[in-house]
Parts: sequence; structure tokens; C-alpha cells
Amino acid sequence: MVVIRKAEFADIPVIQRIAFKTWPETFGDILSRPQLSYMLDLMYSENSLCQQIREKGHEFVISGSEGFASFEMNYKDSSSTKIHKIYILPTAQGRGVGKALFGHIAAMAKECSNDKLTLNVNKFNLSAISFYEKQGFMEVGREDLPIGSGYWMEDIIMEKAI
Repeated sequence: MVVIRKAEFADIPVIQRIAFKTWPETFGDILSRPQLSYMLDLMYSENSLCQQIREKGHEFVISGSEGFASFEMNYKDSSSTKIHKIYILPTAQGRGVGKALFGHIAAMAKECSNDKLTLNVNKFNLSAISFYEKQGFMEVGREDLPIGSGYWMEDIIMEKAI
């Protein structure tokens, strides 16, 4: 059984460990090493994670030391919950952690009267796209977002009604 709980500030090192182990395998063939390092620092430094929680209203949930997700209810004043991050250690993939994280977020979203989940995924991350489709997500658009230092996030936008 997969146990999901709200992450606390004390869990930041666990979130960082998962991200730093997952990203090279997930994005190693998609992003250059300099971009990978830049994005990990941009999104997973202690300061950045604290800012996401305190200032941006992102909620984090965690499954032991195997995976985590972050999300934002009522995204841009809508009835949508935006999943900003969901990462599972490669050694834990295929054991229901991702599905459990999605289920947990969907239940919380419904409690807040949100009626859909939305997320962005790198357009070259075919395994993640396939996983999201199996979870009921559908492509609804694409966007390229500049993130600084000349780097871009080239994403597919996916949604799922809940």
C-alpha cells in the first residue's frame, strides 16, 4: 500500500534527493547537462522550494522517500488544480506511487470544488506522456516557456476531468 502525506519543510532534503536522482535519468537524453543543472538549481534549491510553498501557494505531498508531487488548487482563479511537479524514483516506478499521488491530488482537488487536473510535460518525455495518458490525461495545447539563461521549457499541456 502506498502512503501519501503532506510534505513539511523538514522534507525538503528528501524532495531534493528524489529530484536529483530522478532528473538525470528522466531528462538525460532530452536536456544538456548545463540546462539540467540550471533547472535543478532553479526549481529545487532550498530557497526555491521554500518560495514555492510560502509565496506561490504550492502544496507538496510525498510518498516516503520514493516520490513527491506539488500542486496548486484553483490555478489562476479557475476550477482547475495545476500539478507543477510529480517525480518518482526510477527504482520505485511501476509500483503505483505515481497513480497514488494523482489519486490523492484528485481527491483534494474535488474537496476544493476543482473539476480538472492540468499539468505540463516536456514534449520529448514520451514515457511520461504515455503514463499521463494512461491516467486519463489528454493533450490540450503546447507552450514554450523561457526560463532564463537562454533555456526553454518546451511543453505539452495535458488535462484530465475529475
